Amino acid sequence: MLLQIVSALSVVVVAVVACSAYFYFSNKILDLALPVKDGDIRAASRNLNRRALIRPWLFIGPALFLLIVYLVYPVVATFILSFYDRAGLQFVGLANYKWALGDREFRQAIFNNILWLAVVPAACTFFGLVIAVMTDRIWWGNIAKSIVFMPMAISFVGASVIWKFIYEYRGGNDVQIGLLNAIVQTFGGTPEVWISIPFWNNFFLMIILIWIQTGFAMVILSAALRGIPEETIEAAVIDGANGWQIFWRIMVPQIWGSIAVVWTTITILVLKVFDIVLTMTNGQWQTMVLANLMFDWMFRGGGDSGRSAVIAIIIMLAVTPIMVWNVRRANRELKGH
Repeated sequence: MLLQIVSALSVVVVAVVACSAYFYFSNKILDLALPVKDGDIRAASRNLNRRALIRPWLFIGPALFLLIVYLVYPVVATFILSFYDRAGLQFVGLANYKWALGDREFRQAIFNNILWLAVVPAACTFFGLVIAVMTDRIWWGNIAKSIVFMPMAISFVGASVIWKFIYEYRGGNDVQIGLLNAIVQTFGGTPEVWISIPFWNNFFLMIILIWIQTGFAMVILSAALRGIPEETIEAAVIDGANGWQIFWRIMVPQIWGSIAVVWTTITILVLKVFDIVLTMTNGQWQTMVLANLMFDWMFRGGGDSGRSAVIAIIIMLAVTPIMVWNVRRANRELKGH
C-alpha cells in the first residue's frame, strides 16, 4: 500500500513539474523567437500580435494533442474497423452491420439497454429529488445525505459483490444467507435464484446502479433547491399552497435545468453500463447489454474486431444526441444569463 501511495504521489509531482516546465520554457522560447526591440516599433508591434496569436495554442496544444490521440483517433479507427473482418484485415463492407441487425443476442442487448434507460435515470432522479427535499429541513439531514451518498465511494464491482450477497441463494436445506431470500423465507415464501429469472433479473441489476447513483442526484438537486429564493416559497405558503403544490409547481420548475443535467448524466452512464452486468451475470439469463456484448466480442473465439467495433459505434451514436442536447441546453442558459 505504501509503495502504491508513493508511486501515485510521484506521478502527480512529476506531472505538475513537467507541465510547469513546459509552459515556462515554451513562453521563453516564444519570446526569444519573436523579440520586441525598442528601436523598431513596427517590428515590435508585429511580433506582439504574433505572440498573441501563438501563445493560446501553446496552452491548449497539449490538451488538443491528447484529445486527438485518446478520443478522435480511437473513434475514427473504430469506425474503419467496423467495415473489416474479425482480424481487421479484409474489407467486408456492411456485413458486420447486417449481422448486428439479425443477431438475437444483439437485439436482446438493445432491448435491455432501452429498459435500463427507461428505469434507472428516472428512478435515480426521482429518489434523489425526494431525498433532497425531505432532508433539507431537518436537523439530521446532513447525516442522512452522507449515508445516501456513501455508495458513490464504492466501485461498481464492489457494489455488485455487496448485492450478490443480498441476492445469494442456497439450495437444498442450507440456511439462506442472502438477505432477500432470508426475508422471503421468514414470511413463508420460497427462496429464488433472483438474478437468473429472465426479464425481472434486469430490474434486480438496475437496483444496484440506482443505489449508487441516487446519492449523486441528491447532491446536485439539493444544491439546486438551496438556490430557490425563500421569498418564492413564503409567497406560495401565503397564497395557500400546500406542500405537494409547492413541490411540483414551485420547486421542480425552478430547478428543471439541474434535473435535466442529472437525468442526461445518468442516461449516458446507463448506455455505458458494464461492470455490474459482468460481475453479476456476465450477460447470462437474458441480461446482456451493449457494453457487455462489445467486450464479449472483443475476446470471443479469439476476438472479433469488426463486430465489437460495430457495437462500439452504435453505443457512441446513442450517446451523441444526448451530449449534443446537453451542450445546446447549456449554451442557451449561458446566453440567457
